Amino acid sequence: MSEMKAQETPMTSESAASLTRPARTICFVQTQAENAGAQEIARQLARGAARKGWDAKQIFFFRRTDAFDNEAGAIYCERERPSTLFGVVRLLIDLYRLFRREAPAAVVTFQHYGNVIAAPIARLAGVRLIIANQVSPAPTIPGPVRTFDRLLGMMGVYDHIVVNSASTEEAYRAYPSSYTRHLLRIDHGFHDKSSTLDKSAARRALNLPQQVVMLGCAARLNPLKQVDLAIRLLTENAQRHLALAGQGEDFERLQTLAQSLGVRERVHFCGELDTRQIGEFLAALDCFVFPSSTETFGLAPVEAAQAGVPVVANGLDVLRDVLAVDGEPCALFVDAADTKAFAAAVRRVLDDEALRAALVAQGRRLSERYPLDKMIDDYLDLVTPKAA
Repeated sequence: MSEMKAQETPMTSESAASLTRPARTICFVQTQAENAGAQEIARQLARGAARKGWDAKQIFFFRRTDAFDNEAGAIYCERERPSTLFGVVRLLIDLYRLFRREAPAAVVTFQHYGNVIAAPIARLAGVRLIIANQVSPAPTIPGPVRTFDRLLGMMGVYDHIVVNSASTEEAYRAYPSSYTRHLLRIDHGFHDKSSTLDKSAARRALNLPQQVVMLGCAARLNPLKQVDLAIRLLTENAQRHLALAGQGEDFERLQTLAQSLGVRERVHFCGELDTRQIGEFLAALDCFVFPSSTETFGLAPVEAAQAGVPVVANGLDVLRDVLAVDGEPCALFVDAADTKAFAAAVRRVLDDEALRAALVAQGRRLSERYPLDKMIDDYLDLVTPKAA
């Protein structure tokens, strides 16, 4: 595996206590290495597993950005996305050899290609427990891949199929019983991204202007995220600015749109940010906007609300469900495609101090609904079930 890169998990006091026995290995597998929602969940699971004595590996088919270059236990099968049939075959062989070498107690796969590629290869390599995650919104999954995924689930290649929200669970409950009998729900837990920096310091850290109203969105720059709808908000108010955290194939189109609308100077592309920088990004904002067209959970607005930023989100059923505590919303919801309605909702949040305070207070409670440790324990319980 000439392109493969591995980093070993640093020794901790917890892992030192288990030197008398070999560490159990668990592999978290997905397509590309970058800072995005599924990668953040896998990162937190791997770190949690390592704290509990596991030898946790994060395996990526290829390296998209440098987001995991310094992450303990990260392995890239290829440095770049394979572009030829030979490259794809080499990746598959490397992945098989990796599973044979590591002999993991369990493989946890993420995203649709992570599921349908890594799960059968892990099974062929002799892995006894495979946990698939359905974290990709249906519109992002090609039809043949959905069919193959359904077949793998019905055949029992996946021992468990994890969904991350009530809406996602409802969608998969329509599958055949031979698939749904493997289905279970584990809501995403998340690492609190609150920063100790005040707004002024956070803006300095990211080279953002000081004396302006700053809207913000953290999302992969992909058409399904509809970041263009956030840019269009600036046409409704000539003083507001928009900061965007993320990278992706939609970058040039979004730049061109901002230029054509005459708002390019007020759109700040911050690029891909690491965990600490996301905290600074959120601290720099006056309002977080999230116009995404499809989600299975919506980790970014949940993190924003928990960090104390008022949120205005597209009115998806899944976001209405996830962004609530005890039935009370943690955000304002709107049809993001209606620019005037979207802008009016943002204006309400900015102008109504009581509403803003209520949303912030409710958002701070999201860590109660989605505790990180519970998510980690729920996954590890699937690998080492507790005695009855």
